[in-house]
Amino acid sequence: MRLLRYLIVSGSAAAMAGAVTLSGVTATTVAAPARASHAPSARFLAEARIALVHYLRHNHPQAMLVHARHARAVKNVTATQSFNWSGYADTASTAQTFTKVSGAWTTPSVTCSAEDQITSNWVGLDGFNSNTVEQLGTISWCYRGTPTYFTWYEMFPANTVQVGAALKAGDKIAASVTRTGTSYALKLTDSTTAGNNISVTKTCALAMCKDTSAEWISERPSFSTGIVPQAHYNTFKLTSGAQTANGTAGTIGTGPGVNAITMIDSTQAYNLNTVSALTGGNSFSTTWKNSF
Repeated sequence: MRLLRYLIVSGSAAAMAGAVTLSGVTATTVAAPARASHAPSARFLAEARIALVHYLRHNHPQAMLVHARHARAVKNVTATQSFNWSGYADTASTAQTFTKVSGAWTTPSVTCSAEDQITSNWVGLDGFNSNTVEQLGTISWCYRGTPTYFTWYEMFPANTVQVGAALKAGDKIAASVTRTGTSYALKLTDSTTAGNNISVTKTCALAMCKDTSAEWISERPSFSTGIVPQAHYNTFKLTSGAQTANGTAGTIGTGPGVNAITMIDSTQAYNLNTVSALTGGNSFSTTWKNSF
């Protein structure tokens, strides 16, 4: 049902101000709440965190790729389109090709309406051409009309998620996933605000986690009810993008099978964001265009 436009309803509220409600065949819109002019309270962030963890348990993070009929070519890479991803992915056909992926970025701010919307920025292994994803990053979330920011990691399909609640727009992030055999070290450092760092080690059998891709992604998550509207975010700029393939360290641009991914709407008529060409082989930006 990709042609439908979906809305998240927070797990703690029976109805959300500003949500579109259906009665028969008539849709009405409730007036949006006033914008908060101050930082969210600890209680509000705790409520948002609980709701977010609930949603992430039902996330389907693999790329939903589309035949690139209208994709614009980016120099020296394959132009690809997706319903839920934007950014870059290096790919290989041989299992266990990639052993590391890393990158750095500034947490994008979001401009919120009454509708719940999300943008997720991350680095990871797998998910582009395989069924698992080993990933971590930041989420900028419009929750009940208020910008909220979190750090997280996931070893899909294990649904192991941890969320740090002290993240702020503008925080400087560095993240990496490193595989040694069946062991995955997931590390995220917030050098601006304390309380958001992640350092965990997880395992995944070689037969399950294929390690056939490395990614640097801006995503709108996909849950059981459909793909979430993309939050109107300030430009996401990734720097220091690196990967290790077949034992050789390189940049995004030197990896095998380099793909530039543009996010498109469900009707495949227009872009939801755009991705730039690589700078120095290791940096790029994605720019918001539409939410859904």
